[in-house]
Parts: sequence; structure tokens; C-alpha cells
Amino acid sequence: MRMLITGGAGFIGSEFVRQAVRKGHQVAVVDKLTYAGDLERLSEVRKDITFYKADISNQEFIEHIFEKENPEVVVHFAAESHVDRSLLDPYPFISSNVLGTQVLLEVSKAKGVELFVNMSTDEVYGDLGKEGSFTEESPLKPNSPYSTTKASADMLGRAYYRSFGLPVVTIRASNNYGPWQYPEKFVPVIILKALHDEKIPVYGDGTNVREWLYVTDCAEGIMAAIDRGKAGEIYNIGSKEEKQNIEVAKAILKLLGKGEELIEFVKDRPGHDFRYSLDTTKAKRDLGWEAKTSFDEGLKKTVEWYIEHLKWAQDKVAYLNDYWKRVYVRQ
Repeated sequence: MRMLITGGAGFIGSEFVRQAVRKGHQVAVVDKLTYAGDLERLSEVRKDITFYKADISNQEFIEHIFEKENPEVVVHFAAESHVDRSLLDPYPFISSNVLGTQVLLEVSKAKGVELFVNMSTDEVYGDLGKEGSFTEESPLKPNSPYSTTKASADMLGRAYYRSFGLPVVTIRASNNYGPWQYPEKFVPVIILKALHDEKIPVYGDGTNVREWLYVTDCAEGIMAAIDRGKAGEIYNIGSKEEKQNIEVAKAILKLLGKGEELIEFVKDRPGHDFRYSLDTTKAKRDLGWEAKTSFDEGLKKTVEWYIEHLKWAQDKVAYLNDYWKRVYVRQ
């Protein structure tokens, strides 16, 4: 199958690229290579893919790529994806996540793409209390500039399916973690700071809850949607592994043999959603997919990977130090 994968040098996208290559698909990757994109993630499959450095909002160049590659399936990961950055500057999120998605949908429609897979997030559903889980029918109530742009992309996908007949499948995944995640996200931040005996920033009182999905499982869920999903449908992809942020921090410290005195509670994120939880009944029933990796197993693998690839992560830290000062403010 000829696949065009946007954001394929990113965290989740690169895992999907590696899986697609192993399955024998013909893969072309489009990535702008912004600060979080890295071709090193694709080193093991670089010779097996075609790569284009491109901004997905550049319609003329995207049309050129489609002409050359003639993709049957488009898998759209490319996005600005960090909530904290969207609070500092929403504009890049609107440009990439909304305008870029519209360009891809428009070109896919014009070229007769057989399937367009839109990668979304559980954050589009908004805040959830202590009980219950979001289903695919739950209303969208995004609360950050990031999640609002992702909800906008979801609605564009819906419109192109309903109005133009473009076969669009939407994947809403819970919080991913695992190897190769850019160290601005919660899990790698804790690992790197703990390894250097630095204070570990935890928002508020640490009781916010996320559902943690190992990245390999997530990519497998997306592949299942390509193989068995139905156009026009939405599929929640989650793990049922819900953890408070403070629990995650303590679990990482325990794996590293570090003391909990490193934890430092910082001023809470503006508009911080309390809890996300996904009902994945539909994915299990229609796609035959469910997460395989327990949180304990996945976290152990992740910590071991960062220890083994410490240089890759540390090379990013110099860029991040000033950013960390801006978002992690002591209470």
C-alpha cells in the first residue's frame, strides 16, 4: 500500500513509519522538521522511505508531493502538539493544525485518496470528573488553544467526509509515552531531571489524571483502523491505565532509585483539565484492537531507553532550559 505519512519524523509518527515499513508498505514521509521533528528517529528505516521536508500548509508543494507519490492512504500526524506551548503562542498551532489539515484534506480530495486517517487526541473532549469515560459520541469541549485546533481539524475531517465523500477516519488517542518522545513532555522531563538530581516540576497538587498509552500500542491501533476501520468513523485508542501525575513521577523516581524529595510542585497550568479517560469498546469491537502494554512494563522500557540514549535527549536540553523557566513557575 502506498502511504503518505505527515509528521513522520515526530514521536508517534516515526513509530508508525517503522511499523508500516516492517509490514511492507511503500512509505513517503512529509515533515517540516521543526524543533520536535528529528530524522534520527527514522534512522533504521531511512533507506526504505522517501522523505520530503515540507510545511503542510504549503499547498503548492503538497500537491507536488501527491503528484509524485500518488498515495492510496494519507496518515496525518503533523501537528504542533504541546499544550504549554499553545498557551505561550497559539498562532503556530492554528497554522499547522487547522490550515495545514485543510490543505491536506483538499489535496487528498482532488487526488482521489482512498483513505485519510486524521490523528487526534482525547483532549478534544475537554475536562472529565472523577468518574466515567469519553465515548466517540461525547461532545467536544476543548479548553486549550492546542486542543481547540485539534477539534477544529476533526471537524474539518467530518466536513470533507460528509460534504465531499472523502473517506476520513479519525483516531483520538490518550496520552502517549515511550522511546523517542521529545523531552518537553511530562515523562521524559521527569526522567532527565531525575537522572541529574534536579527538581522535578509537577503542576498544582499532582492529582490530575491521564490515561497512559505506550506508543507502540498506539501505532498498532492506527494500523488496525487502516485495515479494518470504516470511513466516517471515530475510534478512541486508549489503555485504561489511568494515573495521577504525582503517581507517574513517583514511579519513575523509584525505577531510577531516586528520592521523592526531588518533586517540586509548581504553579498549575492555566485551564488545566483534571482528567481524561477513553471508552475503547468500539476499537476493540470493530478493529479487534486493544492495548497490550501495561503501564509498569511500558514505563520500565521507556526509562531504560532514555538511559541508553541519554546523549540524544541531552542534546535537546540546552534548547529547553529557557522554555522550562517560562512554563514551570514555583508556587
